[in-house]
Amino acid sequence: MDEKILNTIQYFSIFLAVLLVTMIVAFLANRFFKRLIRRSTEEMQNDPTNYQFLRHAVNAIIYMIGFSIAIYSIPDLRALASSLLAGAGILAVAIGFASQQALSNIISGVFIVLFKPFRVNDRVKIREMTGVIEDITLRHTIIRDFENRRIIIPNSLISDEIIVNSDFGDGKICKWIDIGISYDSSIEKARKIIKEEILNHPLHIDPRTAKNIDDGDELAPVKVITLGESAINLRAWAWAKDSADAFKMSCDLYESIKIKFDTEGVEIPFPHRTLVYKNNQKTHES
Repeated sequence: MDEKILNTIQYFSIFLAVLLVTMIVAFLANRFFKRLIRRSTEEMQNDPTNYQFLRHAVNAIIYMIGFSIAIYSIPDLRALASSLLAGAGILAVAIGFASQQALSNIISGVFIVLFKPFRVNDRVKIREMTGVIEDITLRHTIIRDFENRRIIIPNSLISDEIIVNSDFGDGKICKWIDIGISYDSSIEKARKIIKEEILNHPLHIDPRTAKNIDDGDELAPVKVITLGESAINLRAWAWAKDSADAFKMSCDLYESIKIKFDTEGVEIPFPHRTLVYKNNQKTHES
């Protein structure tokens, strides 16, 4: 067989072998970080954000090094690479313009991981989008909404957004329970029912500090906030350990309070309208 063909086969085999080794190393590194993240999150209750971002960064570095070695292993491609390096200045400018947005996303991702305005598993609201931070990659932040859809936002964009983070710092959530009662109903009876239902709910917690208790701060207060057109509007303050429990608790409370109101004769009003029909009599002149 021709020596040139043998060399070509040899170089191509080396190229494929390097690519295969690269993919195996990347797979093993990815598997290692996934186990590390699982153990750190489930057993040690640590924040997995740094490990997630590091996993993506290590994979990117492994592939870059692997492809570089694979290209360098073929003499023809090596010569091409050397020619490109000769014009490195022009190439760098071209790559800089072409990858400006990509580099911006990577740098923004690094800042997100360093300063942590949000972390993996945090519940956030961005504009009208609400969900859980599922992953922070080199380019994107992935949010899983409550319909199990994925919202993918470039890191450079999410860094400039105003973010409502339910789990930043203190994870406790105060849920307002707003209910209107009719003007014929007893405020004291309604207040007592709402307060009892909140205090009896298993997900309700006591957020008060020792100082708050010493100062006599009320647990689960119920106040009249407005006098509406057809209702006296009451608001109760119910606390849960996180936003997930707060949502479930509020759903349960609205149902149980309505059932108790019906039993105790407290009316929740609905709008009433009075319609007046006028007969327009026309006078005909003859």
